[in-house]
Amino acid sequence: MSTYTLNLRVFWPLLTCVLAALLLLHHLALRSPTPKADGCPDQDLNSVSVVKYVVVLALCSFLLRYCASLPGDGKRSLGKALSEGHGRARRELLEEHYEKQVRLSPHVLGHSKAHVAKLVSELVRVGRVDVPPESSLAFRGDYVQLGSSYEEHKVGTPDCFDILVPLRLPRGLKLDTAIHAKQQGGPPLYTLDTPRRSQWTRSHRTFAEGFLRLHVTAGVHRLSPDCVSRWFYSAAQRCLTAIRYPFEQRCSLSLSLCEEQHVKLHLMPHSDYVCCHISMAVRLIPALPLGDHAFLVPASDGQDLWTVYFPKQEQRLLGWLKGKLPPSSCHLKALQLLKEVRDLGGQTLDNETAWLRLLLATPAEAWEERHLVARLEDLLRSLRESLQGCTLKHLFLGGDTGLLPESFILPKLVKESVPSNLWESFSQTSLELVSARLVYTWAHLHRLIRLDLRDAPPLGTTTHYLSASGSGTLCDRLDAGGWLMK
Repeated sequence: MSTYTLNLRVFWPLLTCVLAALLLLHHLALRSPTPKADGCPDQDLNSVSVVKYVVVLALCSFLLRYCASLPGDGKRSLGKALSEGHGRARRELLEEHYEKQVRLSPHVLGHSKAHVAKLVSELVRVGRVDVPPESSLAFRGDYVQLGSSYEEHKVGTPDCFDILVPLRLPRGLKLDTAIHAKQQGGPPLYTLDTPRRSQWTRSHRTFAEGFLRLHVTAGVHRLSPDCVSRWFYSAAQRCLTAIRYPFEQRCSLSLSLCEEQHVKLHLMPHSDYVCCHISMAVRLIPALPLGDHAFLVPASDGQDLWTVYFPKQEQRLLGWLKGKLPPSSCHLKALQLLKEVRDLGGQTLDNETAWLRLLLATPAEAWEERHLVARLEDLLRSLRESLQGCTLKHLFLGGDTGLLPESFILPKLVKESVPSNLWESFSQTSLELVSARLVYTWAHLHRLIRLDLRDAPPLGTTTHYLSASGSGTLCDRLDAGGWLMK
């Protein structure tokens, strides 16, 4: 529990002003002294007035000497001192709300991650095929953990996890990755085409009919994301059936296909399951390796297009930043509180991209714990400027090579992509509306924390998915900002 401490920088000037005002009011009340019986005014009252003037001058002198004794950066007006007091009150409010509503229990999160990891490990092990047949795909046998639950900035409860499941293509099948020519602005989309005059599709018609689509204008067969997602759902269902029995002794399991063509694994713990009675969802995302630890995953636009994920690059960047920042850094807490500000205000937008950019552009010492409120205001200002300017560059595709460390490696195809503006597909009116709501939320934060209306959906609004961070993970976008009001 936080304790109240008296701020002398505000108390003494404020007390001086109050006493001076009281003396002035007392003087005005007695400025018409009552004459004595002989018609002469009372000299005692005149002497009292002189004493009052001396006291006022002494108080003013004390105030001037106190202000002059402050260091160079500490010479503040009374108004600024009061605003600093308001800043401390906001800091205490944020700290209290963080401990009660935002901060996750490491114990519960650790149990949840361990259970998810054990289940997914068995799932991909069963689905692995050492030599995949020519007629189908296969699990590669490993997986990549994504999202804020693994990056230590999850808020609320550990109820959602993202797992990337790499796939292996059949023997002998080679696909050419190309940037979709019609894609303008926004994150780039890719196609996976068979080479021209390829004989592989003629020799393996079963796979071609099940997973490839012929594009007459391009003269090539393209790997269909919809077909891959449907196969992945069936394969995950078979693997879950094979491992279901030992896990269902502790929790019930079910599998479903999301609208985004990703498989969602639901875990419903039994009442006696350890100490964590949380219903969890694990998104299993099929992925094809692109090279340099980047992956292609099915796009959600219904076409034969794929989008790029950078999970390893994002994790390495966060590790590199953590090594530079001071031990008492508030960068993760700042991002968590920024998500809470977003949720309390009812608007949802990309927070993590702006957060990473500010981390890369701000000196490490500026992220010490005592600068928490200042860094939050910087994050809000950065988001507001990007919304008002209708521009937010993709961290890895924005052309800002100077922000990333020299050791940072991206696939050649990604480096050749056109710089992406993540706000490209949104109207200026929508972006300005979100910006205004963001400012309003921060100004009325104390009221919104008391009301906590985050669960009430915004009236008359719809949402649009946007992969705006490096990896574009679904759980992280739901949690750390992959949605924007439209």
